[in-house]
Amino acid sequence: MQLSRIKRRIIDGLGAAARGALRTLALLAATAVLAGCSSVRLAYDNAPQLAWWWLDGHFDFSREQAPQVRQALETLHAWHRATQLPGHAALLAGAQKAILEPMTPAQACRWQTELREALEPTLQRALQLAAEQVPGLGEAQFAHLEQRYAKGLDELRADYLQDDAGERLAASVKRLQERTERLYGRLDEAQRRLVRGGALASPFDPALWQKERQRRQREVLATLRRLVAERADAGRRLAALRALVAQTERSPDPVYRAYQLRLAEYNCELAARIHNATTPAQREKARETLKGWEQDLRVLMAPG
Repeated sequence: MQLSRIKRRIIDGLGAAARGALRTLALLAATAVLAGCSSVRLAYDNAPQLAWWWLDGHFDFSREQAPQVRQALETLHAWHRATQLPGHAALLAGAQKAILEPMTPAQACRWQTELREALEPTLQRALQLAAEQVPGLGEAQFAHLEQRYAKGLDELRADYLQDDAGERLAASVKRLQERTERLYGRLDEAQRRLVRGGALASPFDPALWQKERQRRQREVLATLRRLVAERADAGRRLAALRALVAQTERSPDPVYRAYQLRLAEYNCELAARIHNATTPAQREKARETLKGWEQDLRVLMAPG
């Protein structure tokens, strides 16, 4: 896979998995794995550059800031390679056994929880490095971030909020089918009907998601501006960034918080239903895919 294509896939993955700049680096390894790229090693080795492209696209760092941010990314990447890859590889090894067996919704949710827990140390490390960069931000960069946020919302509307209901459903079905086939291989007609029915019945509400995303973006900008204006110390900066990240898991809006729980429960149920409809050959294909990712990570762990 060409590097330009990898760049696009990883940046898209980061954007989908880590809304806003504060969570970019928490998914360096997992994004390379879960993006489905044929060369996990190449993607991982280029993770600092890919993260730089994403961050600079949002903040437009100055010539003076760029070396510091790049060094922070390299530092995080080196730490991640040395300390986190063994755990990620072990997680994939365990998944290879589970993927061959039937799955309950509770098990599907448990895997999501284990993935989040595996990523948590990297997220916290990334936040510490991000907090160090906050004092150097200025109003021109906040304006650039606002523009990038606006562009992102336009992209969200184009991808998820098509005016025609049929087009919107077709796009949702396509996304779900592609993610499923990335792991299990090609689906048969009955399985595609299951995917379509699952997408049709999903409580996913892109309009509500857009509203929540706008709220988060306003909160990020207001928080960063306040920290800079008040010349907040390192402890206050880190606490503020952690609070922003916490809101992505538990929204302060009770309506959206209830929606998050409802959607998460449905997605776990649907994941189990789709998995249980797969054939032994498809599950073996999924196991081989996971094994390949695990092997790539173990190669990355080797010295030199």
